[in-house]
Amino acid sequence: MVGNAPIPAKGGSLLGATTVAWEDIYKGPNVMWRVPRNIRFGDNIVVREDEIAVFYRDGKALAYIDTPGRFSLTSLSLGIIGNVIQALSGVRQEAEVYYLQRRIFDGKFGSSEPYVFRDPDFGIVQLRVFGDYRWKVAKPDIFINQFVGTFGATSHGDVDARLRDQMVLLVYDTLGHLKEQGMRVTDLASSLMTIEQAVLGAAPQHFDILGVFLQQIQGLSINLPDEVQKAIDLRSSMGVLGVNYMQYQAGQALTTAAANPSGGAGTLVGAGVGLGAGLGMGAGMMGAISPGMAAGGGAMPCPKCGALVPPGSRFCPSCGFTMAPAAATPTGPTTPCPKCGTAIPSGSKFCPNCGAPAPVPAAAATKPCPKCQTPVAAGAKFCPNCGNPMT
Repeated sequence: MVGNAPIPAKGGSLLGATTVAWEDIYKGPNVMWRVPRNIRFGDNIVVREDEIAVFYRDGKALAYIDTPGRFSLTSLSLGIIGNVIQALSGVRQEAEVYYLQRRIFDGKFGSSEPYVFRDPDFGIVQLRVFGDYRWKVAKPDIFINQFVGTFGATSHGDVDARLRDQMVLLVYDTLGHLKEQGMRVTDLASSLMTIEQAVLGAAPQHFDILGVFLQQIQGLSINLPDEVQKAIDLRSSMGVLGVNYMQYQAGQALTTAAANPSGGAGTLVGAGVGLGAGLGMGAGMMGAISPGMAAGGGAMPCPKCGALVPPGSRFCPSCGFTMAPAAATPTGPTTPCPKCGTAIPSGSKFCPNCGAPAPVPAAAATKPCPKCQTPVAAGAKFCPNCGNPMT
């Protein structure tokens, strides 16, 4: 850490030379430490295995030592610190020393300002990114020149803040390239690993100029605005059910009504009137939009499977789901239910009144299946109900 911690004087001379080392009590999680006084001719510098010593003067790094050992300025090339003693002028040139740690550091990043992502489906979406990253000093001379000379860093916190901002810029830049390749907002959640790899691939051009090596990025999170996230969840639900938006909304209304069968008569009547008006408007809109639904004579979609349910049906003819009761009479060819006698529309698999399996039309049957007794059409080699071979 750059600061004014005292230097342990392990030795000296008449010229005031001393031995300088980065003591463990000053290291901790800090990437760098500046010796809190200028280095003089004859000083000894102790460099350990996990350290690098950088000589810095006149706004730039002049040399660095990455070999463990004890080094004296008298044994170094005078070009490193200039003319240590200028006899004619009596001016003594001095230099600073910065210590850097070699180890890997962990950091966190998060966007303070949103990234504007233009999506073909949702328009302009503001994203925020968060995550963790691991880094280390790769080029000590560049690191010192940039952070100390250019940015005026005086602590590990200053370095971490700069790297955190650089990480956000790197992720934003990567998202921009992926967007140009066709990535959409709906793809972000399932593509986090791909984005992390793309970020690491683009890291050198952002971090080499800082003398930093980005080793790893993990825990990447891309947050969407609440309204966009709800819209994506809704689209996903409709995709699973295989229905459009109007069908989904109508099914949600039926499910809500069926989940609240109790209550006062006045409440039920009012709710029924409101629901009936809403469903009537929905049926009219769906009839205008979808010819197939219009041909169903006001049929409503099943909340469970999305199939059209004839008016007045108590059960879905496709999956048997219990429907809200309504008074209506099916149109077109029908077959009487063998259990309750209700007219079943042609092609239904279940009775819309009691939910019993609909009978197979007699015209299509020649003889019962020897295994399940289901009528089997003439010429069939297998029973359509149980798969038993017909002999």
